[in-house]
Amino acid sequence: MTNAEKIIKIANDNNGYVTTKQVKDANINTVELTRLVEQNKLERITRGYYAITNSFCDDYYKYQLKSKNCIFSHSTALYFYDLSDRTPLYFDMTVPVGYNGSLSKDKNVQLHYVKKEYLELGLTTVESPFGMKLRTYDLERTICDIVKYRNHMDKEIFTKALKWYAERKDKDLLKLMKYAKKLNIDKKVLEYMEVLL
Repeated sequence: MTNAEKIIKIANDNNGYVTTKQVKDANINTVELTRLVEQNKLERITRGYYAITNSFCDDYYKYQLKSKNCIFSHSTALYFYDLSDRTPLYFDMTVPVGYNGSLSKDKNVQLHYVKKEYLELGLTTVESPFGMKLRTYDLERTICDIVKYRNHMDKEIFTKALKWYAERKDKDLLKLMKYAKKLNIDKKVLEYMEVLL
C-alpha cells in the first residue's frame, strides 16, 4: 500500500476526514497531503484538516474545524434540540470577542460575540445529523441566548422555541435561571417562563 493509499484509508476510516497529526502518527511525510490536494483527491478544509474530494462532507463538522473557539448556538442549536422545525439558513456560531478568523469572512456563518468568561457557559457536545461530535450550547444556554438576542430573531422561531422548551420533560429551570443571572437577563427569562409554565 502506498503512502497516498494509506492516507485515503485513514480518511475513509474517519468519515472522510484526515488530519496532519494522523498522517504524522502513521509515519507518513505530510508532503503526501499536498500531493493528494494537487491531484484533487483531498481538499484542504483548514490548516491541518483535509477531506476526501467530492465525498459527502458534514458541513456542521467542516465549519467547526475552522476554529477551535467556535460553538454552535442560537438558531443552529435550536435545530439540534428539535426546538425549531426549520433547517438553519446559515450557521449560527458563538466566538470570543476579538475573534477575526476565517469564519468572520464566511457568508454562510452568522457570528455572535461573547466575553471569554461566558464562552464556555453551558458548553456541551451533540451529534450532528451525520454522526459527528459538535461543540454546542446546552438547552438552557441556548434559551438564554435567544432571549438575549430576541430582537434579532425571526419571531415565529423564537416563540415556538420557547413554547416547545416549556413543554419538554428534560428542561432544567434551575440551570436556566442560573445562566440567566450570569448573563444578566434573569428578569426577562423569568417573565417569559411565567407566561409559558
